Amino acid sequence: MKFLRHGAPGAEKPGLLANDGTIRDLSGHVADLAGAALDPQTLARLGAIDPSTLPVIDAGTRLGAPVSGTGKFICIGLNFSDHAAESGMAVPPEPVIFMKATSAICGPNDPVLIPRGSEKTDWEVELGVVIGKTAKYVSEAEALDYVAGYVVSHDVSERAFQTERSGQWTKGKSCDTFGPIGPWLVTKDEVPDPQNLNMWLKVNGETMQNGSSKTMVYGVAFLVSYLSQFMSLHPGDVISTGTPPGVGLGMKPPRYLKAGDVVELGIDKLGTQKQTFVQD
Repeated sequence: MKFLRHGAPGAEKPGLLANDGTIRDLSGHVADLAGAALDPQTLARLGAIDPSTLPVIDAGTRLGAPVSGTGKFICIGLNFSDHAAESGMAVPPEPVIFMKATSAICGPNDPVLIPRGSEKTDWEVELGVVIGKTAKYVSEAEALDYVAGYVVSHDVSERAFQTERSGQWTKGKSCDTFGPIGPWLVTKDEVPDPQNLNMWLKVNGETMQNGSSKTMVYGVAFLVSYLSQFMSLHPGDVISTGTPPGVGLGMKPPRYLKAGDVVELGIDKLGTQKQTFVQD
């Protein structure tokens, strides 16, 4: 199933995408797509509801991030060997982990704000993994049992903030609106192999990234297990698993986003996003 949240920012309601392409409201069955509602068994029960019995939502309604209550937005750096190469960095012997502020999360088609003082705002299409139930010290073999589903994640980055100013990467990754997620939370049954998904991104209609999750250094099951050794993963937590090559930083000369640019991105089975970049 494809679950979503619709409505104005801060007032989103739960819903789903029916097979006929209509958006259906789920607020009569669940308060929000957060917490216990993200347990895979609960999602299965919600998915079993006959969509024709649910209210239809106008197709032009804004979509928010498809999950609520995200406590941790965990990102994996340099997780594609070809992206590490274009960044001039070695493939790490263990996953590089950093956090993106949850205040960066926004809807898949919301405008993205270029922060004040930014000269190097960059793009990164990523496969996002949404945790459905608490995971702690889980094995790689059982790791996917704790996954609610998958989302398109846009890890927008300000490279000067990230790498040219002292400290860690977080401040270059956490600006407001730097975390578009969605349009849908796609449940595991629709994504039997998360390591075989095409990923792409365009800037003003020009293809910049065209890769696949099959070239990830550390796969989804490994990452869920690995992270659970260091911290409990809770329902609604999002893991953004890294980006294929083609980011602005890796171009010669580097190319970055400016106000008015339009970025479109998508992943097989998971839908697409479209954002206009505006000056904050």
